[in-house]
Parts: sequence; structure tokens; C-alpha cells
Amino acid sequence: MKKFLWLIVGGPIFIFSCKNNSDDVTKPTHKDITEMVFASGVLEADDQYNLTAQTNGYIVKENFEEGDLVKAGQVLAVIDNSQNVVNSIGAAELHNIAKSNVMPTAPALQQIKANIEAAKEKLKLDKAQLERYTRLYATNSISKLEFENAQLTETTSEANLQALQNQYDAQKVAAQQVEISQRSASGVNEILKEQNQIRALHNSKVYQRVKLLGDYVRQGDVIAVLGNPKLIYAKLNVDETSMSKVHLNQKVLVRLNTNKQKVYNAVVKQVLPMFDQTSLSYLVKAYFTDTLDFQIVGTQLESNIVGEERKNVLVIPRTFLDYGNKVMLKKGKKIVTIQVGLVSNDYVEVLGGIGEEDELILNNKK
Repeated sequence: MKKFLWLIVGGPIFIFSCKNNSDDVTKPTHKDITEMVFASGVLEADDQYNLTAQTNGYIVKENFEEGDLVKAGQVLAVIDNSQNVVNSIGAAELHNIAKSNVMPTAPALQQIKANIEAAKEKLKLDKAQLERYTRLYATNSISKLEFENAQLTETTSEANLQALQNQYDAQKVAAQQVEISQRSASGVNEILKEQNQIRALHNSKVYQRVKLLGDYVRQGDVIAVLGNPKLIYAKLNVDETSMSKVHLNQKVLVRLNTNKQKVYNAVVKQVLPMFDQTSLSYLVKAYFTDTLDFQIVGTQLESNIVGEERKNVLVIPRTFLDYGNKVMLKKGKKIVTIQVGLVSNDYVEVLGGIGEEDELILNNKK
């Protein structure tokens, strides 16, 4: 006769049976077993990325809705950062001034050029004067002092002309340097102004709209999440203890949380080369080989990565295996440790520790 323990806690009534039924007892048996590595995960779009603000300000335009297909370079949002616009205009005007100062018609260069022309004329006259004084000095028509003064005047004029030419070259180089600097500043400020416009990086689909029209954003804030709609894959989180059993091209059975009755076939296509500190797991990408009729990114899922298969091996139901590979024998309720091989969804391969004659019971304390 069954005995029942009634427990009343705040209204609900729970009924516990004190007698083990047949499902609580088992013996090891021989079966075929296929190892399964469990992994949870989500649906994710290929090349998924966050569209972020590159500057601070209010969103004054949004040219997209969730689900829209957008093209590379398309302006999706505009941020009102007046400072960037003003700086860009000012930098462009300064660059125009700097460019005009490099031209031969620039006032500073024109002034030096005029001085050079005057210095050339003076040098021409001083040379002619020196030639005349040289002839006169040869005939003792002038004194040596007068001749030497004519030489000094010609030399001074030549030096003055050379100094003006050097001044012209230096002024031109300085103007060129300023033009290069202003051109760079103008380019930088133009880029900053362009950062007011948020553009799609490539042809993609808008999966999530994070910021709305009128929202204030800071540099780095996510405005939307985009990705490639042509490839939706399962991003799996594999426990580090099971990672050694996962390899490329392994078959994967996937169940979406939206419909756990339906199984989709997939295959392991990529194992990311870095341990994920957020989920404390390894990340694996599985591409679907079946048509995926539910493609909402972010959908939670469960999967089993199909591993090694063995025929006619000794197994026990997985529910009878306790932590630390321990099982409870029916006789004397003795707990023993067994050696475990492959593990499937339902069964565990027994390599040693118990035999076919041993009866096991569920450890209700686990």
C-alpha cells in the first residue's frame, strides 16, 4: 500500500510518494550511444555590428526603422553638433586664406618681389658706375678712395638683392607650410563635421533601434544594431570542459526556445579563437543546413553537438549519474564511483565500477 505525505504551505498542496516506482530502479544495459555536447546560444546575423555615435549631441534626424534594409554609406541618423559645423567652416576659410598666400599674387610675396625688382635696377646702375670708375681709375682720373667706394656700393647692392631673393623664398616656404597645416586642419574638421551623419558600414538590415529621435547621445553610444540578413547562424556557448570534443564540420541539432518541438540541422563552421569572459565559455558558430523559418536575431536556443558514436556499449540512464560520476547501488544504498565514457542526452557509457548485474536507484539527495 502506498503512503503519502501531505505538505501544506500557504495554500497549495504537494503530494509526495514515499515508495520507489519502477522508474527509480535500473540496471546497466548494452546500447548504441552517440556523444552529445550541450550548448546554449542565440541566433545572430553575420557581420552583426553596433552603429555608434561618433560625436555628442541630440539626434535630429533618423532615416530608418527596425527591419529596414539599408545600403553601405546610407545616412541613417544626424546628430546636431553645431561646434563641429562651425569649426569646419572656420577651418575651411583659414585654408582658403592660406592658399591665397601661396599664390604669386599674394601681397607679402608681391611686396618682396617689388623690392627685388628695385634692387635689380639699383645693382644694374651700380655695376655700370663701377665699370666707369674702373676706367677712370686706370687713367688716374679719380682717387683710389672713390674707386673703392664704387666697388663697395656695387657689392652692397648685390648682397641686398640676394637677401631679398632669400627673403622671397623663405616667405614662400612659410606660406606653403601654413597652407599645409590649414589644409590638414580643414580636413580634420570636415571629418568631424561628417561624423554628425551616422552612415551604414555596408549593405545590411536594421535589427534593433536603440536610440530614438530627440535622444541625446554621447560618443560611443549605440544607436542601432545591424547585420547581414542573408546569413543567420547559431552562436553557441560551449563549456570549457566540453570544448575538446568540438570540431569543425560536426553536426549540430538546434532547438529554438520559441518552438522546442522542432529540430534544425546545422554544422560547426567556426570556433572563435578567444575565451569569452562575459559568458565564461567558448564561442562556436554553427551554420544551418536546414531552412530556418524563424529568423529573429537574439532568439535563445539550445543545441546538441553530435560527437563520437559507439556500438553496443554498457550504459546507464543519465539521470542515475550523480556529481563526481557517482551512482547509488540498490543493495545497501551504497554510493560508488564509476568510470564514464561517452555521454549522450539520455545515456552514459560505463567503462568500469559496476556491472550488468548491479541494480541502481536514484539518489534522491542529489
